[in-house]
Amino acid sequence: MRNHGVRQEDSRILPKEDAPPRFRAYGRLVTRRNWAFDISVAVVVGVLGQLEAWWGINSTHRQGPLWAQALLYAVTAGLLVFRRVSPLTCQGAILVVSAAEFATFGSPEGNGVALPSVIAGYTVARRLDLRRSWWGLAIGGVFWLLWSTLDPTSAGASGSERLLTLLWLSPFVIAWLLGTLVRLTLQNREQRRVNTAQRAVQAVSEERNRIARELHDVIGHSVSVMTVQAAAVRRRLTPEQAVEREALETVESVGREALAEMRRMVGVLRQAGDDPDLEPPPGLDQLDRLAEKFRTAGLPVTVEVTGASRELAPGLDLTAYRLVQEGLTNTLRHAHGAQGARVEIDYRDDELELAVRDDGLPTDSPGVAAQASNGLLGMRERVAVYGGSLLARPRPEGGFELVATLPLESR
Repeated sequence: MRNHGVRQEDSRILPKEDAPPRFRAYGRLVTRRNWAFDISVAVVVGVLGQLEAWWGINSTHRQGPLWAQALLYAVTAGLLVFRRVSPLTCQGAILVVSAAEFATFGSPEGNGVALPSVIAGYTVARRLDLRRSWWGLAIGGVFWLLWSTLDPTSAGASGSERLLTLLWLSPFVIAWLLGTLVRLTLQNREQRRVNTAQRAVQAVSEERNRIARELHDVIGHSVSVMTVQAAAVRRRLTPEQAVEREALETVESVGREALAEMRRMVGVLRQAGDDPDLEPPPGLDQLDRLAEKFRTAGLPVTVEVTGASRELAPGLDLTAYRLVQEGLTNTLRHAHGAQGARVEIDYRDDELELAVRDDGLPTDSPGVAAQASNGLLGMRERVAVYGGSLLARPRPEGGFELVATLPLESR
């Protein structure tokens, strides 16, 4: 096929802007692979039709001049090339061409005469919405009616023989039903994909809000301490230390303003019904208490700490605690047959490695798997705040492991 006036981009056939609207639509809707597939379908249908028209292969009865029947099969097969652009137009054109040939020479009997209309009917049901796809079923019914009515061999048929012609309506109905089934299946699959993506975005957004609220508590506590210490030092100054007093007053004022602005920001992030958390932010010093909670819930947990433990920055300490908490929660909720979980904390010179490993089997439920995936997205957000890395994967020996590495800043 010639490519005059056609530019190729992103595996699509993109006509020039001055091309007719129908050809522009064809370029937008059909990829090279679709185009090649439709050409192949048309060629196969056309070849089968020619074998039937000229040599009677798979033909029950040939009617009229052979060249007319062969021309009918060639034209209707060629129309299938454009079935994706306008399915109803394609099926309607096949009906018109076939009706003209039937009315002129009579309708032949065989597979080749019905195959293009059946394929076009499938395409209508596959690509159009349900309301418009009913027209495809109607066109198929009209095609069958003309085909059976204009068949000269059925002129003297009995009532029972005419009733048997209803069997030839079934291919049109089956093709339409199959196209509808494929369309609905793909639509449901796409809807599930969109819902999964929306849930993932929502999970990330909620986790970011939670991180922001928790960091507000951590930073707010630090700023409060700085402000109180500045006020305490200011009160100890002598009257002669006016410059120092003014600097400390500025520190106090800026600290109070920062706390007020942070409260307003976090107030926007809080959802309706959220109560402020008055408990101090947890850290790895409460890891034993956390493990005991999961043991009480029915999950045996062992904790192993290696390396020289040290005091962590409050935000980093909170992130490490949340990672262990989320890892154990995932094991308790989503691992089947887990005999226990192991938490490993490794203090290194410049980084902290956290690992939560279990020996259970992951669930096959899509809903539960989606919840676990959303939890991992939230943990990735937390790790990204501190420039760390997170690895979540099945273990070769069975079970699942969550390994996070967090850089340690020198204090």
